[in-house]
Amino acid sequence: MGRLEGKVAIITGAVGGIGKAHAQLFAKEGAKVVLTTDARIAKGRILAEEINKEGGEAIFIKLDVTKEDDWKEVMDEVIRKYGKLNILVNNAGISLAKTVEDTSLDEWNWIMNVNSTGVFLGTKYAIEAMKSNGELCSIINMSSIDGIIGDSDFAAYCASKGAVRIFTKSAALACAEAGYTIRVNSVHPGFVLTNMQVGEAKDLGLSVEEFRERGRRQHPIGHIGDPIDIAYVNVYLASDESRWVTGSEFVIDGGYTAK
Repeated sequence: MGRLEGKVAIITGAVGGIGKAHAQLFAKEGAKVVLTTDARIAKGRILAEEINKEGGEAIFIKLDVTKEDDWKEVMDEVIRKYGKLNILVNNAGISLAKTVEDTSLDEWNWIMNVNSTGVFLGTKYAIEAMKSNGELCSIINMSSIDGIIGDSDFAAYCASKGAVRIFTKSAALACAEAGYTIRVNSVHPGFVLTNMQVGEAKDLGLSVEEFRERGRRQHPIGHIGDPIDIAYVNVYLASDESRWVTGSEFVIDGGYTAK
């Protein structure tokens, strides 16, 4: 407990799945947590209330990660309320299970806009908010194993997550060379148990149970991941324990990419 004491963290896509696990764990570790999403707003407010009732500190702010003005407003509000920002988890993302032939231009742009442009905007404005606060800061960009290896059924998704991987390294180098106390790293989960799989299974013509069973077989460890498995690693990246870690990629995949 207390590994993030005194830190202020923004988590995008914080209402469910991996984002919710981050919000709850970061709060337990002492961070003041800013939850954001542009959907399921009522659930976002309820989650913030639950965290506060359990002894943590959280607020909810509506944010569309693809809109630059939204990012500016969120950063302004966080600085007004807390006076600083230490952590950003660029977690918001969407998926599409289609091959390159089946993917339309509109679908391509939709995936790239949320998964890649959203991370760019978040990183850009987080650096602006963090660079002068004199404290150790961390930006964590959620990519995927599909940002490292290919998957024929996820053409646009692979492209968007690959962009996050390399963009993260560029941003990490830029911050280091500028002398900022900001670290930027990417995280690459394998198959994690979330509601995102409902849409993916439908795209592939499978039941959710069939899709998840296929995922289980692909991971040598013998089971798919839980959101908390990702959050545990990111507490380390968000904390000062990882002060010498930047431009790195953290793969959390039950052995999937070891094959």
